[in-house]
Amino acid sequence: MVERLRPTVEWFKVGSMLFTAAGPDAVRMVKAAGANVFLDLKFHDIPQTIAGGVTAAARLGAALVTVHCAAGPAGLQAAASAARDAAAGVRVLGVTRLTSEGGRLSRAVLAAAAQAHDAGLDGVTAAVRDARAIKTRFGPGFFVLAPGIRPAGHGANDQVRIATPAQAVHAGADFLVVGRPVTSAQDPHAAASAVLAEIARATRRAHAPAARPGAARS
Repeated sequence: MVERLRPTVEWFKVGSMLFTAAGPDAVRMVKAAGANVFLDLKFHDIPQTIAGGVTAAARLGAALVTVHCAAGPAGLQAAASAARDAAAGVRVLGVTRLTSEGGRLSRAVLAAAAQAHDAGLDGVTAAVRDARAIKTRFGPGFFVLAPGIRPAGHGANDQVRIATPAQAVHAGADFLVVGRPVTSAQDPHAAASAVLAEIARATRRAHAPAARPGAARS
């Protein structure tokens, strides 16, 4: 899949299934292809173990790493401290709530994001519907990675809180996770290119200057 998508795609997620099957070699393979690695292992353990996981991920060359906000303030602080000590440019994101969960979760998501922010993490993973509130409260420098991205016409699968790439861009998400719409496509490269094109169009619209009152519009 990396060979089919490079160089169009610059980031690849290595999750728990692949890491369990192939281990650190999966990260090394993506790095060897000249791409960036999002190591999504959602560390949730005692602070010392979380810190060790972040340190190991940084040594492997991962650019993004996740830790569960449910690990608590001490665990999140340990992750942030380990990332700073690694001095390898790794960023740590706190997992707020999974996008497979339904219900009214915005208050819980914001509470988890506050914990991550106070602990010194670089950002959080959150559904698109919560991205704007997170950005408003914690500022543009606090990253939001949005899973559950589904282009129009694609099924939700086991995800509940989904959004299109354009919706994610307009909500202020910094990173978009697109899995099965690409990996299950007959032509993964074409599917990824279509997503990137939608992101580019949405980004241009988001940064387009507002029309002046009375100005002609085409």
